Amino acid sequence: MSESAFGLRELGQISMRATDIGRAVAFYRDTLGLPFLFEVPRMAFFELAGVRLMLGEPEGSEHDHPGSVLYFRVPDIERAHRELAARGVSFRERPTLIAKMPDHDLWMAFFEDSEANLLALMSEVRGG
Repeated sequence: MSESAFGLRELGQISMRATDIGRAVAFYRDTLGLPFLFEVPRMAFFELAGVRLMLGEPEGSEHDHPGSVLYFRVPDIERAHRELAARGVSFRERPTLIAKMPDHDLWMAFFEDSEANLLALMSEVRGG
Protein backbone atom coordinates (compact mmCIF):
# COMPACT_ATOMS: atom_id res chain seq x y z
CA MET A 1 0.00 0.00 0.00
CA SER A 2 1.47 3.38 -0.91
CA GLU A 3 2.03 6.02 1.76
CA SER A 4 -0.68 8.22 0.28
CA ALA A 5 -3.32 5.48 0.31
CA PHE A 6 -5.78 5.78 3.15
CA GLY A 7 -6.04 2.86 5.55
CA LEU A 8 -6.89 2.33 9.19
CA ARG A 9 -3.84 1.08 11.07
CA GLU A 10 -4.23 1.79 14.76
CA LEU A 11 -6.79 0.88 17.39
CA GLY A 12 -7.39 3.76 19.81
CA GLN A 13 -10.26 2.55 21.97
CA ILE A 14 -12.41 -0.52 22.56
CA SER A 15 -15.86 -0.24 24.10
CA MET A 16 -17.34 -3.05 26.18
CA ARG A 17 -20.83 -3.18 27.63
CA ALA A 18 -21.11 -3.13 31.43
CA THR A 19 -24.43 -3.25 33.27
CA ASP A 20 -22.81 -2.52 36.66
CA ILE A 21 -19.88 -0.08 36.33
CA GLY A 22 -18.67 -0.57 39.92
CA ARG A 23 -18.59 -4.34 39.56
CA ALA A 24 -16.89 -4.09 36.15
CA VAL A 25 -14.25 -1.66 37.43
CA ALA A 26 -13.47 -4.00 40.32
CA PHE A 27 -13.09 -6.94 37.90
CA TYR A 28 -10.87 -5.17 35.35
CA ARG A 29 -8.81 -3.16 37.87
CA ASP A 30 -8.58 -5.49 40.85
CA THR A 31 -8.98 -8.97 39.37
CA LEU A 32 -7.26 -8.53 35.99
CA GLY A 33 -4.90 -5.76 37.13
CA LEU A 34 -5.55 -3.37 34.22
CA PRO A 35 -4.28 0.22 34.75
CA PHE A 36 -7.32 2.34 35.67
CA LEU A 37 -7.49 5.79 34.07
CA PHE A 38 -10.72 7.46 35.21
CA GLU A 39 -14.45 7.05 35.73
CA VAL A 40 -17.34 9.33 34.75
CA PRO A 41 -21.05 8.67 35.17
CA ARG A 42 -21.94 5.37 33.41
CA MET A 43 -18.38 4.86 32.01
CA ALA A 44 -14.89 3.83 33.15
CA PHE A 45 -11.61 3.85 31.24
CA PHE A 46 -8.43 1.75 31.35
CA GLU A 47 -5.06 2.00 29.57
CA LEU A 48 -3.75 -0.97 27.58
CA ALA A 49 -0.41 -0.03 25.99
CA GLY A 50 -1.82 2.85 23.98
CA VAL A 51 -5.31 1.41 23.48
CA ARG A 52 -8.03 2.71 25.78
CA LEU A 53 -10.67 0.29 27.07
CA MET A 54 -14.01 1.94 27.80
CA LEU A 55 -16.58 0.14 29.91
CA GLY A 56 -19.99 1.72 29.51
CA GLU A 57 -23.57 1.15 30.52
CA PRO A 58 -25.70 0.52 27.42
CA GLU A 59 -27.56 3.57 26.15
CA GLY A 60 -30.34 1.48 24.65
CA SER A 61 -31.39 -2.11 23.99
CA GLU A 62 -29.44 -2.18 20.71
CA HIS A 63 -26.21 -1.74 22.73
CA ASP A 64 -27.14 -4.13 25.54
CA HIS A 65 -25.21 -7.26 24.54
CA PRO A 66 -21.81 -8.76 25.31
CA GLY A 67 -19.05 -7.03 23.36
CA SER A 68 -16.14 -8.10 21.23
CA VAL A 69 -13.65 -10.67 22.47
CA LEU A 70 -10.57 -9.08 24.05
CA TYR A 71 -7.43 -11.20 23.68
CA PHE A 72 -4.83 -10.34 26.33
CA ARG A 73 -1.32 -11.28 25.17
CA VAL A 74 0.69 -12.83 28.01
CA PRO A 75 4.24 -14.23 27.97
CA ASP A 76 3.40 -17.22 30.22
CA ILE A 77 -0.18 -18.44 29.81
CA GLU A 78 0.09 -21.10 32.53
CA ARG A 79 1.19 -18.50 35.08
CA ALA A 80 -1.46 -15.98 33.98
CA HIS A 81 -4.11 -18.73 34.18
CA ARG A 82 -3.00 -19.68 37.72
CA GLU A 83 -2.86 -16.05 38.91
CA LEU A 84 -6.30 -15.16 37.56
CA ALA A 85 -7.90 -18.41 38.75
CA ALA A 86 -6.54 -17.64 42.23
CA ARG A 87 -8.32 -14.26 41.97
CA GLY A 88 -11.63 -15.98 41.25
CA VAL A 89 -11.68 -15.96 37.45
CA SER A 90 -13.58 -18.99 36.15
CA PHE A 91 -12.06 -20.27 32.92
CA ARG A 92 -14.00 -22.31 30.37
CA GLU A 93 -11.02 -24.67 30.12
CA ARG A 94 -7.31 -24.82 30.90
CA PRO A 95 -4.92 -23.16 28.42
CA THR A 96 -5.27 -24.98 25.11
CA LEU A 97 -2.96 -25.31 22.12
CA ILE A 98 -4.87 -23.66 19.26
CA ALA A 99 -2.35 -23.91 16.42
CA LYS A 100 1.20 -24.99 15.70
CA MET A 101 2.70 -22.25 13.56
CA PRO A 102 6.07 -22.43 11.76
CA ASP A 103 7.84 -20.32 14.42
CA HIS A 104 5.60 -20.61 17.50
CA ASP A 105 2.69 -22.41 19.14
CA LEU A 106 -0.49 -20.39 19.78
CA TRP A 107 -2.15 -21.06 23.14
CA MET A 108 -5.43 -19.59 24.45
CA ALA A 109 -7.67 -19.77 27.50
CA PHE A 110 -11.17 -18.27 27.49
CA PHE A 111 -13.14 -16.74 30.38
CA GLU A 112 -15.93 -14.23 31.00
CA ASP A 113 -15.75 -10.92 32.79
CA SER A 114 -18.18 -9.76 35.47
CA GLU A 115 -20.58 -8.57 32.73
CA ALA A 116 -20.67 -11.84 30.66
CA ASN A 117 -18.30 -10.52 27.97
CA LEU A 118 -15.97 -13.17 26.55
CA LEU A 119 -12.25 -12.57 27.16
CA ALA A 120 -9.17 -14.65 26.42
CA LEU A 121 -5.54 -15.05 27.33
CA MET A 122 -3.27 -15.68 24.37
CA SER A 123 0.37 -16.68 24.29
CA GLU A 124 2.70 -17.23 21.36
CA VAL A 125 5.23 -19.78 22.62
CA ARG A 126 8.46 -19.93 20.63
CA GLY A 127 10.35 -23.17 20.18
CA GLY A 128 7.42 -25.33 21.28
